[in-house]
Amino acid sequence: MPIKTSLLFLLMQAFLFSLLLFSCQAPSTEAAEQSESVETPAAAEGFVSIFDGESLSGWEGDLDYWRVENGTIIGEITAENPLQANSFLIWQNGEPKNFEFKAEFRISESGNSGVNYRSEQLDTIPFALRGYQADIDGRNRYTGQNYEERKRTTLAYRGQKTIVTSPDDSDVSKGLRAHVEKNAWQPTEVVSSLGESDSLQTHIKPEDWNEIHLVIEGNRLQHYVNGVLMSEVTDEDQQNRAMEGLLGLQIHRGPPMKVEYRNIKLMNND
Repeated sequence: MPIKTSLLFLLMQAFLFSLLLFSCQAPSTEAAEQSESVETPAAAEGFVSIFDGESLSGWEGDLDYWRVENGTIIGEITAENPLQANSFLIWQNGEPKNFEFKAEFRISESGNSGVNYRSEQLDTIPFALRGYQADIDGRNRYTGQNYEERKRTTLAYRGQKTIVTSPDDSDVSKGLRAHVEKNAWQPTEVVSSLGESDSLQTHIKPEDWNEIHLVIEGNRLQHYVNGVLMSEVTDEDQQNRAMEGLLGLQIHRGPPMKVEYRNIKLMNND
């Protein structure tokens, strides 16, 4: 056999052998599809919708300020309809203890809002809540921080991981305000940083849709925005902390504003 023909024959044999080897090693299409199959996000997460997208069924609030349009809950203050005191749209179907909460929100530049949880309703002011709040504001100066409405005030600014403790003194007659300075609870220790506040702010889209995600377990309270951890509180203040309570959406008294919430979901971890 001529040398050129022999060489060509050997090359063809090597090529056919490599094809055979590859076909033996490659997974079947069916196996590949099985390896890539995963649960749908809804099934994997276990969240349940608590807003039907059409009405305020299951919620209570001042209907002069709250309504539903195009699948969203809207809270709005106008010049013609000012608000005298912070008002909440309160979920009526439970007082979550250990849970995760997710919702999308959009807020006007002048807006001030938040998601309250483990809260109690006041009987002196209509639709007012007292308790933990995942803060939201239109200028994103405070969005993501942990602010306790009508109670201990700021427990963690955006970018802070804190441990909150009880006051040193035992004289309860002094009241909570005796331990608040510059709108922040003083028996608080910053134990680590989650990032600079301004840097974390870049993850929040102004006047656009964002996702708030609360992970509340025991005395650890985590606030995420768009998947980024913005603040974390470990509340060791057994005198003043709450371990369960009401859930609500806030509109804050002040200039005309508008806040919208949609895709509101809850997963109870009790």
